[in-house]
Amino acid sequence: MLDRKPEPMSVAAFFAWAETQAERYELVGGVPVRMMAGARNVHDDIVVNLLALLRGALRGSGCRPFTGDGSVETLPGQIRRPDVGVDCGARDPAAMQAAEPRLVVEVLSPTTRDFDAFAKLAEYKTVASLTHILLVEPNAAEIRLWSRGADGAWAEARVAGLDAAVALPGLGLSLPLAEIYDGVSFPARPRLVAHDPADDPAANG
Repeated sequence: MLDRKPEPMSVAAFFAWAETQAERYELVGGVPVRMMAGARNVHDDIVVNLLALLRGALRGSGCRPFTGDGSVETLPGQIRRPDVGVDCGARDPAAMQAAEPRLVVEVLSPTTRDFDAFAKLAEYKTVASLTHILLVEPNAAEIRLWSRGADGAWAEARVAGLDAAVALPGLGLSLPLAEIYDGVSFPARPRLVAHDPADDPAANG
């Protein structure tokens, strides 16, 4: 007799189950997937800087930042946990996901082995309320920004240098890279990871 595959877990069942777990999980294809633990200090420093920046800039706006404990439903029944996000929806203290996410941020791993943020990118672009997606490079002052235009199309931009700023018109904000990277020391010869593997000619034959 063939073993039957377990039924995909619903979002409600996933959140009820996740509350009992010591580690963080995402829901992918109806299956809980444990998230990588043990982020380096540089990752944590950037996340804390972003949360502090966004908290101050959004005060009184009706929007608020959320941490990696929050979540976004990307595809139906698919739950992702960005490193940082902004929710502009009605606040439900008992909810476990953003009601109206406008921004999601993924801080990339300092090593080239972690490209899961790019795998999530296409999913994030399907979220109707999102206006901005950021992928933050930890080894140098460089950020890739995707913004949704009035026509619904996504446009990509690279923002680099500590004297630059990331413009987020969907939130009425501009975030200086000097503040995003405050206290961060870069390696002398950085090995950048903030590029899409699909952009690599060697990966495409």
